Amino acid sequence: MFDLDKWQEIFAALKKNKVRTFLTAFGVFWGIFMLIIMLGSGRGLQNAVFEGMKDFATNSVFMWTQPTSEPWDGFPRGRRFFFRNDDIQALKNNIPELAVLAPRLQAGGGTSSVDNVVRGINTGSFTINGDYPEWNLIDPVRLREGRFINPLDIKHNRKVAVIGHLVEEALFDNGEKSLGEYIRINGVYFQVVGIFSPLNSNIGFGGDKAQSIFIPFTTLQRTYNYGDVVGWFAMTAHDDVPAGVVEQKARELLKRRHRVAPHDQQAIAGFNMEQEFRKIKGLFLGIDVLVWIVGIGTLLAGVIGISNIMLIVVKERTREIGIQRALGATPVKIVSQIITESVFLTTLAGFFGLALAVFLLEVVNTLLQSGASESPIFRNPGVDFNVGMMALLILVISGAVAGLMPASRAIKIKPIDALRDE
Repeated sequence: MFDLDKWQEIFAALKKNKVRTFLTAFGVFWGIFMLIIMLGSGRGLQNAVFEGMKDFATNSVFMWTQPTSEPWDGFPRGRRFFFRNDDIQALKNNIPELAVLAPRLQAGGGTSSVDNVVRGINTGSFTINGDYPEWNLIDPVRLREGRFINPLDIKHNRKVAVIGHLVEEALFDNGEKSLGEYIRINGVYFQVVGIFSPLNSNIGFGGDKAQSIFIPFTTLQRTYNYGDVVGWFAMTAHDDVPAGVVEQKARELLKRRHRVAPHDQQAIAGFNMEQEFRKIKGLFLGIDVLVWIVGIGTLLAGVIGISNIMLIVVKERTREIGIQRALGATPVKIVSQIITESVFLTTLAGFFGLALAVFLLEVVNTLLQSGASESPIFRNPGVDFNVGMMALLILVISGAVAGLMPASRAIKIKPIDALRDE
């Protein structure tokens, strides 16, 4: 039942010490404010990183060859070797955990100073990727027009190209039709069958994807005299299998096939995206833990201040408490009164800190969305409802704990001593 007299006593006690009360409450306000701001900022950074890689196959593995670091089977140290076309079928036949296999071969461009793509008077230096259709299952792109490479392109060595939107801007005039037109890549004409833009802003293999061109893998091999060389393999594991299992089996199989020492750690280089993704998740988990430690530490300083101000309030109300005891007030009533004041002050200050922090995060989120870029630093900064409720629960518990010591001191006051107090 609502006790008006009790709340009037609380407000009167706080008003009497308004300067100290304000400064103490500000400590709690600042503690919860900083906790929510840091949690929201960490979530915004995490959202931006994961948004940039959400379409990428995070259970993927990439492998390429390097000079050997150990002599083996009659071959010297430093031997250079290449993956071959027959490795493709060998991997599929011997690794049941393998879900997607995408060989890739690249043909210059990118950072080269020599223009390798021409259309009319427009030229540019771009990365040329020879790919299978499966590549789009690992690192997908958004098709603006047309289509991606298909199995018939691979089978018939078709001279078709899927170009990035920045390639289109460089080779074609504004408003000019590009789909179905021809471009010359290293002296050979290819028909443009698709225009794409990247989906993953935070992950890139082989240069800027928007400035890349996809052509059929077999076409690149035959047209530019690569024989049966494979540049590197991209692989994914089935959903219930760790990518590391596929990586280990593929590495062992390829070493045997190319007569590489089993313990040679340099000959076949690789990149396990699943491991890197776990590291990123672990990093953000560590950031959250650190934020909670710092935030709760700051909040604890404010709670200690609340406890101190309540000790002062108890001291100043010694006569009042003594009179209440003399008139029959039980220790439970005195304790509940002190703890209620402490919880009220802590919760009130914390609520305003929580509300202001959430408001500022919403303002930042609105500003980011209104001026959205392709790779924002933050994306949807904020805190979950459950986190906010947990913060308020911490405030209530902290307020109760802060009032225990002053309440304990209050019930030790003897009526006769209180009435003598000046």
